[in-house]
Amino acid sequence: MRETAYAKINLALHIRRRREDGYHELETLFAFVDAGDELAAEPAGADSLHVVGEFATGLSDPFGNIVAKALNSLPHGKGWAVTLEKRLPVAAGLGGGSADAGAVFRMVEREHGLPDDWHARAAKLGADVPACVLSTACIGRGTGTELEPVPNDLAGTPVLLVNPRIPLATGPVFKGWDGIDRGPMPPGDLRTIALEGRNDLEPSAIALVPEIADVIATLAASGAWLARMSGSGATCFALYDTPEARDAAAKTMPAAWWHLAGKLR
Repeated sequence: MRETAYAKINLALHIRRRREDGYHELETLFAFVDAGDELAAEPAGADSLHVVGEFATGLSDPFGNIVAKALNSLPHGKGWAVTLEKRLPVAAGLGGGSADAGAVFRMVEREHGLPDDWHARAAKLGADVPACVLSTACIGRGTGTELEPVPNDLAGTPVLLVNPRIPLATGPVFKGWDGIDRGPMPPGDLRTIALEGRNDLEPSAIALVPEIADVIATLAASGAWLARMSGSGATCFALYDTPEARDAAAKTMPAAWWHLAGKLR
């Protein structure tokens, strides 16, 4: 069994208020790139997880990994031996762990089917996990788990992901939000919402990792029609009219930065 954990990006992320439970009420436009971590699984006597790849060292506790938690949350037979190739940076605003869990849900769906309450089980693992199970463009409300369909006019759009190779935990970024509600996401298709929307966490993330501002500025000057930070950072994305423009931009990125070229699903 093999499955790609498609990288998640937030084309827009509007924070509306802090909730009494400590979370934030938000509106976000999820989109997914046609590349990410890779998972492989085979039947075994018991569940196991082996992590390899460039960013494997970023996962210090394999047994507490969200992949293991996803397996534990779903009926999937006697056991699975899972290998996770960690291609995406950790703590990077790409939903890496959530995307990995989403890939597990899709593998279980193919082999055994998902229980009727799969959405609730996914949401318990993380706010981005239900969207990552679907891995198709959608709107997220509440904490991000309340999903709505959206007309996807950007499927196939060339995208470049860039990270300054600086991990950035989600909690401090949300804590640094200034608390100002700058209004809801606009209605419309993906392009409209992306162009008229914003990421309210950019100022907080840049205060913690100033290099993010350099990444956004570099992408904005690379011929992209949109450059923005994804999620809570530190990864940023740029959208281009053609693969050639994207690939030309990728060649100009500093060698110290991680980047990935792909297209939107």
